[in-house]
Amino acid sequence: MSATIEAIREDFTFLDDWEERYRYIIELGGDLAPYPETARDEAHKVRGCVSQVWLHTTRGSGDDPALSFLGDSDAHIVKGLVAIVLALYSGRKASEIAQTDAEGTLRDLGLDEHLTPQRANGLRSMIRRIRDEAEAALSSATAG
Repeated sequence: MSATIEAIREDFTFLDDWEERYRYIIELGGDLAPYPETARDEAHKVRGCVSQVWLHTTRGSGDDPALSFLGDSDAHIVKGLVAIVLALYSGRKASEIAQTDAEGTLRDLGLDEHLTPQRANGLRSMIRRIRDEAEAALSSATAG
């Protein structure tokens, strides 16, 4: 995926209404890297999402490893939300992920006001899962 969170923020400012923004979110989902079929299992499924959402994490080395994520969903709009979350987090160090204000970013984009409660809960579940992965990476680095 090539879109950064900064580019997504900027694009949102140019889109006049939410119909256009929803189309853009769906387009972002279409640009996600292919998700490995072998990772479409219970271990990679994000709990708390109404739609099916999978998240695969690759952890770099070191005391503060970079984490990269692949994600997918069976619903177009949710797949776009996955793309936004990955743009926010993927490729960043675990300590940065732990300190990122995802809720603030989503509020800045207006997503908190324009998502159904179920989708908003699913989005929070994805964020919680990514933050848990970052905290686990940091814990295992300090425990080793």
